[in-house]
Amino acid sequence: MLFEKHLDLIRGKRVGLITNPTGVDGKLDSVVELFRAHPEVKLAALYGPEHGVRGNLQAGDNVSYYFDEQLRLPVFSLYSPTNMAAAIPSPEGARVEVMVFDLQDAGARTYTYLATMAHAMEGCAAARIPFLVLDRPNPLNGVTVEGPMLEYPAFSSTVGVYPIPLRHGMTVGELARLFNDRFLKTKADLTVVPMENWKRAEWYDDTGLPWVMPSPNLPTLDTATVYPGQVLLEGTSLSEGRGATRPFELFGAPWVDGYVLARKLNDLHLPGVKFREAWFTPTFSKFSGKLCGGCQLHVTDRNAYRAVATTLAELAAVKQFYDSKLEFQASLFDKLAGTAEVREALERGEPAEKIVAGFRTGLDEFMKLREPYLLYR
Repeated sequence: MLFEKHLDLIRGKRVGLITNPTGVDGKLDSVVELFRAHPEVKLAALYGPEHGVRGNLQAGDNVSYYFDEQLRLPVFSLYSPTNMAAAIPSPEGARVEVMVFDLQDAGARTYTYLATMAHAMEGCAAARIPFLVLDRPNPLNGVTVEGPMLEYPAFSSTVGVYPIPLRHGMTVGELARLFNDRFLKTKADLTVVPMENWKRAEWYDDTGLPWVMPSPNLPTLDTATVYPGQVLLEGTSLSEGRGATRPFELFGAPWVDGYVLARKLNDLHLPGVKFREAWFTPTFSKFSGKLCGGCQLHVTDRNAYRAVATTLAELAAVKQFYDSKLEFQASLFDKLAGTAEVREALERGEPAEKIVAGFRTGLDEFMKLREPYLLYR
C-alpha cells in the first residue's frame, strides 16, 4: 500500500484512523487490517463518518461510540445526528498522536465526508495532532465543475461547509489543502499523501480500482454520476429513489405520470442523458410502500452530461405539470444548493437554463481559487 512509502509519518506513533469500508487498497485489503498487521504502526482508535466505520447505517442514523471487541479498538463517531455537525476528535480517550484520513469521497459538496474531514482537521489543529490524508480519486473526474457556489457562512452546514461548487472536481487531498489554507481559523499540521498515476480527466472506472460503496445509497459509479444533481431532490416532495433499487437514478412521486414526464424531459434534448418512464415502490424513506411514477435517468455520455443542470430541468418540468404538489423544504434544499437563489428561481418559474447560466461567474472564480491546490494534471 502507498502508505508504506511514507511510513516515517506514522512510525512509532499512536494512530487514529478515520475510515470506512472504502479504505482499501487495489487488492481490497482494508487499511485497518494493513495498519494492524504492520509491526511499526500503532493503531490506537478508529473514527467513523456518517454511516459509521462499517458503512452499514442509513443517512442520518445515530453513530455512537463503541469498543470493537474483534479489533480490540475504540471506535469514535465524527457524525452527530442531533445537530448534523461532525464531532471533534478527542485525544484524551485514545491518546492519538497522528490522525489519518482514508475515505472515498463522492465528488459532490453535499457529501458529508468533506465536513467530517474539515471538522476533524479543526479538532486536530486545536489539539496539535498532525493530520494525514491518504488521497483518493474524484470518482467523477477532476475536470468538470458545475452548480452553484455555497454562500459562506450563511449556508454552511454538514452538507456543505465551505464555498465550493456543488460538483467541485477535486480530490479529498486537494480539498484538504484548500480548506487548510483558505478557510480554517487554525491551520492543521497537514500532510497529503498523493496518489500515483491518477490523471484529472479519469473517472473512477478508468483507474482499474474496484468500486466499494462509499455509503449505502451510492452502490455504483452510475449512482455517483447523477448524485451531484439528484441530491437536491432530498429537499423536495419528490422521492430521490431512496428505498428503491436504483437510488438517485430513479425519482418520482405517487402523483407523477412517468410517461408524461419522460416525454417532456426527452423533448428538451439534455446532453448525455435519456429519461425512461419508471415505476417504483420505496421500501423506506419518502413514500415508503407507495407506488411512485417517475423516471430513471440513463446517462448515455457522461462527459457531456451535467448532473445539476439536468436535475434543475427535472424540477422545472415537474413544477410545470404538478405545480401545487411540488413542494420545497426550504431549509434543507437551500443547504444542499448552498444558496436560496436556486429554490427562489424555481419557485418563480424561471427556466433551468437561466438558473444554470447564473452559476458561471462563481465557477470561473472557483477555478482560479483551486488552481494552486491541485496535485494532478
